[in-house]
Amino acid sequence: MIKKLFILFAVIAGTLLSVHAQDIPEPMTPKRIVNDFTGLFSTQERAALEKKLVNFNNNSSTQIAVVTVPSLNGYDINDYAARLGEKWGIGQKGKDNGIVILIKPKSGREKGEVAISVGYGLEGVVPDVTASRIIRNEIIPAFQADNYYKGIDKATDVLIDLSKGEYTADEYKKKNEGSPFDIVIGFIVFVIILSLIFRKRGGGGYSPGHTSGSGGFFIFPMGGGSSGGFGGFSSGSFGGGGSSGSWERSPDQLIHSIKRSAYLIYNNTHTRKRTKRPTNI
Repeated sequence: MIKKLFILFAVIAGTLLSVHAQDIPEPMTPKRIVNDFTGLFSTQERAALEKKLVNFNNNSSTQIAVVTVPSLNGYDINDYAARLGEKWGIGQKGKDNGIVILIKPKSGREKGEVAISVGYGLEGVVPDVTASRIIRNEIIPAFQADNYYKGIDKATDVLIDLSKGEYTADEYKKKNEGSPFDIVIGFIVFVIILSLIFRKRGGGGYSPGHTSGSGGFFIFPMGGGSSGGFGGFSSGSFGGGGSSGSWERSPDQLIHSIKRSAYLIYNNTHTRKRTKRPTNI
């Protein structure tokens, strides 16, 4: 009886694993480093990205794969990107020096999403916070203007320079400190916190889950080598490092998201002050 149950469990587990594996597509044939399953890029754009990334791969062994998919099949995009990198073996075996840029374009009412997933061997070169900064500074502004090639072209330039040691993650951060996007978001959060303080004194307040109410203010959201063919992926391993972002939010959603974040910061700070107990002497 126990043996039969074990066999049944093994069959069910194997079936589930097979189903999950089928959620991740196989690489395109012939082998290529830019796998555009959605036709997001033009023929010329795909060729330009392919040439640049194949040249970098041939000269450095580091692989940066660009993949677009029509659906994430219920996965979180970071998990999907890591699974894809692991299944395809992006990067060199023993070096784990692969990077996946995964794009799920916006469709209908679904927001567009993008993720950068980094193999174990490059997590020190491209830490999560840097991947997030690349998405925020290089990719999202171009994607919001429907210029997908420009966003990926700029992002891959930064990833190549970081991988080659042209500059460090900290130097990239300093290079992009005080960008217009960061200044605008910082100003919005500052104004929201001030508004919360004054409204609190006046008996009002913002409550997460509500996008309107009496009083308050309005915010206008801001839109935010050598050459040759690609020989295929090797056996790189991914540990889930990386970051993601989206570029399809309605103005109301953006305002609500920023308000909620500011409210949580404000409320957490004041809660700590209220619950702080005097030190016994």
